[in-house]
Amino acid sequence: MEAAMDGDESEHGTRGSGPRVLVAGASVAGPALAHWLRRRGAEVTVVERAPELRPGGQAVDARGVAREVIARMGLDAAVRAACTDTAGAHTVDAYGRVLETFRADDDGGDGFVADIEILRGDLSQVLYDDTRDGVEYVFGDRIAELAQDADGVDVVFAGGDRRRFDLVVGADGLHSELRAMVFGPHERFLRHLGHLLAFYSVPNEFGLDRWLLEYQDQESGRSALLRPIQDATRAMAMFYSASADFDAAVDHRDVAAQKRLLRERMTGLGWLAPDILAHLDDTPDFYLDQVAQVVMDRWSSGRVGLLGDAAFSSSPLSGQGTGLALVGAYVLAGELAAAGWDPDTGFARYEARMRSFVEANQEIGRLNARSRDVPGPDAEPGPDFAGAWFTELVGRAINGIDLPDYAGTPDSAAPTGSPITTQPQP
Repeated sequence: MEAAMDGDESEHGTRGSGPRVLVAGASVAGPALAHWLRRRGAEVTVVERAPELRPGGQAVDARGVAREVIARMGLDAAVRAACTDTAGAHTVDAYGRVLETFRADDDGGDGFVADIEILRGDLSQVLYDDTRDGVEYVFGDRIAELAQDADGVDVVFAGGDRRRFDLVVGADGLHSELRAMVFGPHERFLRHLGHLLAFYSVPNEFGLDRWLLEYQDQESGRSALLRPIQDATRAMAMFYSASADFDAAVDHRDVAAQKRLLRERMTGLGWLAPDILAHLDDTPDFYLDQVAQVVMDRWSSGRVGLLGDAAFSSSPLSGQGTGLALVGAYVLAGELAAAGWDPDTGFARYEARMRSFVEANQEIGRLNARSRDVPGPDAEPGPDFAGAWFTELVGRAINGIDLPDYAGTPDSAAPTGSPITTQPQP
C-alpha cells in the first residue's frame, strides 16, 4: 500500500478535499459505490482480498430501475457491449426436447431473461475500468482490525498498513468479513433457503448458440443449466440442488471438497449433466455456495455501513442481487452526500429508501426457493405464480423505488487522473 500512498499526492494533489471513504470488496457493489462516491466528492479507497479482479462467474441481470442507474452512470453502452447476448431460454426434458420458451424481450426486457445480462466478472471489469482513474484500488489485502470514534475509523490492514477514514463500507459479499467484525457472526444474519448453487465455465461442445438451456428433475429438486457467454468457444454451466445440510457438508472456502460434494449431489442426474461434470476438474472459475439471504435490522453501525449482498443478499433465486447492489450504491452515496457526510443521517436515509425494495426482492427469492423444494407427502403446496399478487410483487421488486436526482449534491464529471492500483507484494 505504500506505493499507492506515496503516489497519491503527486498524481491527484493533496488528498483530504472530501471525506475519505474505505470500501471493502471489488466485485460489483464496491466499484459501483466508488463511482458514485467519487462523483459526489469523496476520496475513495477500495480494498480487495483477491490479488486481482475475479473473472467469469454467474450471469447477472439488470432490470427496471437498475437499468436507469447504469444509464445515470454513463455506462449503458459499455455494459451492453460486454453482455452475453442471450436471445432467451428454453426449459427442456431429459431428452433435450423444448418444454417452455422465454425470450429476452419479454416484458420489456424485464422477464425471465433480462435484456441486460452479463457475467459478474465482466460487469466488475466495466466498473473497475470506469473508476480506476481517481479511485485507489488495493488488491491482495483486507481489513484486519478497525476501531471507530466520533470523528473517524482507524483501520489496520492485514498487510500491516494503518490508516484513518471518515467512513467504511462493507461490500464484500454474502460471507462479509467486515459484517462479522462489526455486527456479529454470520449465523446471526444468514438465512439458508435449502439449496446449493454451483457454476463454472466449460468448453462449448454442446452446440450452444444464443439460447440458455435448463433441465429440471422435479422428483429430486435438482437442475442443470447451460448458458451462452461472449466467448462462443465456452459456455457457463450451473447446477442447483436441494441441500438443507450444506453448512455441515463443506467449508465454503474448500474448493476440492466443494467439487466432491457437487459430484455426489449430481450423481444420476440426466440430460447433459454427466458431460458437464466431466469438465469439473479443468475449469478455471469454479464456484459453489449455499443459496442464502442476509437479513439485518440495520445496515450500519456508527461510521460503518454495508451494501449489496453483505447487507441484504436476496439470493441468486431472486435474479436481482446485482440490481440491488447498483441501486443501493447510487442511493447510499447520494444520501451520504445530501446529509453532508453525516453517517447517522446518511445511513438512516439510505436504509429508509431501500428497505421495502430489498424486502420485495427477498420475498421473490424465498418464493422461487419454495418452488424448487422437493415435493413430499407433508409438504405445503408451491406458490401460485399466476396470481395478480405475484405480478404486483414483481413490479415492486423491479421498479419499487424512486431514484432521487440529488440535485443539491456535487456531481462531478467522470473521475480523471492516473490509475492508483496496488498489487500484493511478493
